[in-house]
Amino acid sequence: MIPVDRIRNLAIIAHIDHGKTTLIDSVFRATRTFRDNQHVAERLMDNNDLERERGITIRAKHCTVNWNDYLINIIDTPGHADFSGEVERVLSMVDSVLLLVDANEGPMPQTRYVLMRSLRLGLRPIVIINKVECPNARPDHALNKTFDLFIDLGATDAQAHFPVLYGSGLDGWFVRDLEKDAHEGMDALFETVIENVKPPKVNQDGPFLMQVSTLAWSDYIGQIGCGRVLSGTLNKGEEFTRFITRWKDANDQDAGWDVIGSAKEKGIHFWVTRGLQRVEVDKISAGDIVWLAGPSEIGIGDTFANIEDPKAALKPLEIEEPTMSMFFLVNTGPFSGADGTAIMLRQLKDRLQRELRVNVALRMEDLGRSDGVKVSGRGELHLAILIEEMRREGLEFCVSRPEVITREDVDGNTLEPIEQLIIDVPEVYQGIIIEKLARRKGELRTVENSGSNVVRIEFEIPTRGLIGYRSEFLTDTRGLGIMASRFVGYGSWRGEIASRNRGSVVSIATGPATAYSIEGLQERAVIFVEPAERVYNGQIVGENSRPDDMACNPTKRKNLTNHRSSTKDIGVTLDVPRRMSLEQAMEWIATDELVEVTPKAIRMRKAILDALQRKRAQKAQPIITRGLGAASTPPPA
Repeated sequence: MIPVDRIRNLAIIAHIDHGKTTLIDSVFRATRTFRDNQHVAERLMDNNDLERERGITIRAKHCTVNWNDYLINIIDTPGHADFSGEVERVLSMVDSVLLLVDANEGPMPQTRYVLMRSLRLGLRPIVIINKVECPNARPDHALNKTFDLFIDLGATDAQAHFPVLYGSGLDGWFVRDLEKDAHEGMDALFETVIENVKPPKVNQDGPFLMQVSTLAWSDYIGQIGCGRVLSGTLNKGEEFTRFITRWKDANDQDAGWDVIGSAKEKGIHFWVTRGLQRVEVDKISAGDIVWLAGPSEIGIGDTFANIEDPKAALKPLEIEEPTMSMFFLVNTGPFSGADGTAIMLRQLKDRLQRELRVNVALRMEDLGRSDGVKVSGRGELHLAILIEEMRREGLEFCVSRPEVITREDVDGNTLEPIEQLIIDVPEVYQGIIIEKLARRKGELRTVENSGSNVVRIEFEIPTRGLIGYRSEFLTDTRGLGIMASRFVGYGSWRGEIASRNRGSVVSIATGPATAYSIEGLQERAVIFVEPAERVYNGQIVGENSRPDDMACNPTKRKNLTNHRSSTKDIGVTLDVPRRMSLEQAMEWIATDELVEVTPKAIRMRKAILDALQRKRAQKAQPIITRGLGAASTPPPA
């Protein structure tokens, strides 16, 4: 048992790539959490392959370190806006936050979002200006921008007088004064945390009280809930009451909340985190962050209390609703089952139900279709990560183009999700960026020249205006631009947005593609396949140079005759095929097309494979023009 006054609970929040996970690596080294001869990987908190490959944090993770007899609980939170649902929940478990700000970039969109959340909860952040060792670092500029952000978000006087540290998470040093203090060691960080983060405000002698903030799942134990114990103690095997609370109106939380149910439960397993490991204990007490298993069902925001009075229930946790949706469909293509496990609708639903147990920002709707369901999330990346995880499990399925989720106001006007978009780009490319985003209904807010030939441009743009733009942005800026966005709310419908202005090259045959056929096609299109690659009727094998779709036979072979040609010995010259990643394919397809996802391949296809049936379907019910008002239009069955 660790005394409550020796416990500190805090989360690390920042924009993506500002150094949260790298900072925790240095914290582990400074507190000697691991043996000197123990092999420790870089970015230790990124503990799955997807996080390591992409260099981002997807799930919030909990670890502890010991420093001078103090136990410091640290929660590493995602920095990408699509996973902000993870941040919203874990802030309820901590008493302060470390706000990391890049010394060059300064505050970015996700910095604003997570800081706003922490200030609303009354937390007093500690600001860390990270990466001061970089050549383009501007620590004073970053600090001034951060202070301005605090004021813009309505910080109190106590919150605005935040402690500041400067340093490098990569090199493992932080100091209070960048000019006077020696650039070594992490003691200044730990001292600042102990001095400025208050011990948990709990009642050790009161009745047991805990609220669930994070979910996990075990095939052997079932649902596992994580949260901070707010009051009292609970021994293994003791009974308690689980209160289920919900907002009266998810879109208007001023309307209040209700207790919609309660049940008697029993605590079977308790765990606390020490280092990176979960350690099972027989008793949990106020102040610590714990994992609990036993109830058959656990939901985010559920209250556990050993008294039966509904007044003991705590208000639900605020979790923003999804803004983007897509259809997950059974793979009906000719190659179904060739690369992985072909699943039926029941198996697809079961896999998504398992994801819903731990991914609270996700939604699934069964619209009565016999071939699939509608899945909603916080953004393209949020949905793409789920698809990639399912793909790596060996599953085969199809997905439609992502579409935004719209609402209606009291007057019946259509509202759509709006995002704040910040772009850092070399000055020479700002003209083309402003022109392209204006076509996508983006409204220019500010242009700031940093003085190093890099311009920061801020837009307000509909979410649907960003679908399919990232790859175009990288092409326009020669890969030198950086863009980041965050959801800011719903606004009035901005009108039609013209998206892809080129059609698809669609195969009308099944078999291996040939170099002879591809050589002729590449004069009029960008090809996605290579010779000897198997294609099927209805598969998209390229991008046409014109707006209309073009049918082709990529399996056509050269006729063999007895006549010799003067050019017979000239070799076939082929361009390198364009290979689409999962995100690029999701952005590229039109509303009547699907992405076929398998463990070995990402293919694009028409929703209706047969060309004659596609024509009949278009005559019976014309498919909506690409990118124009297709937000609620499901792909053909």
